[in-house]
Amino acid sequence: MSLLTLMLVKAWVLPLLYLDFEIRRDYIVANLCVNRDKPILLCNGKCYLTKRVKDAKEKEERQAENDYLSHLLYQVMDNRTVVFNVLENQFKLRSFVQYQFNPSLTAHNPASDIFHPPLFN
Repeated sequence: MSLLTLMLVKAWVLPLLYLDFEIRRDYIVANLCVNRDKPILLCNGKCYLTKRVKDAKEKEERQAENDYLSHLLYQVMDNRTVVFNVLENQFKLRSFVQYQFNPSLTAHNPASDIFHPPLFN
């Protein structure tokens, strides 16, 4: 259940940031905006929103990297021992098989005896 909750939270981080920005826009423009002293830029708090989105994405990337590294370390540091059962030798050695080799320098192709052009006597 906690994995499902974590996945839902990860999926909803950016939409919740935008929702928070829309709800608290007046407060952000008045107090948190980087460009609040420069009204000519017409930032209206978007700089703060951009900064928060960028921070959230960087945090997600770092978390993914940490998860990957911890997964690798878990694989390396896994202390389970693998036990191999040694089976008794169930194979019996037979006497060596001897092959006869007749070196023939001429090839015999039975198809050439049947399929050939007509012979004229």
